[in-house]
Amino acid sequence: MTENFPITIYHNPDCGTSRNSLAMIEAAGYTPAVVDYRAVGWTRPLLEELLAAMGARPRDLLREKGTPAADLGLLEPSASDDAIIDAMVKHPILVNRPVVVTPKGTKLCRPSELVLDLLDRNPDAFVKEGEIVRR
Repeated sequence: MTENFPITIYHNPDCGTSRNSLAMIEAAGYTPAVVDYRAVGWTRPLLEELLAAMGARPRDLLREKGTPAADLGLLEPSASDDAIIDAMVKHPILVNRPVVVTPKGTKLCRPSELVLDLLDRNPDAFVKEGEIVRR
């Protein structure tokens, strides 16, 4: 973690978007705290804190693709915020990624370039999928 500009990334190393966000942070010269949320899981208070910081609702962080969201009935309009958070705690993969926290804010960084808005400095250039990404 960078002392004067702490960064935490809730990361899934199997996700290209998450890997790109982490790589952009590192290319800008930061050493973030990397939390593999699939390994450590989520707690209700942490999810509620992140959602509040983003001004988001649980459904905004719900990952549908490659998860049990549909089987659990979470895609139904009647699924409550509490039910979604309970499911996210039980099934960490239901939380979309990466979520990045810096002194400039908290954001779901999809696409990965959104992480640049949360940094105090950006990489000079970053190549993602063959294209140079600049802020």
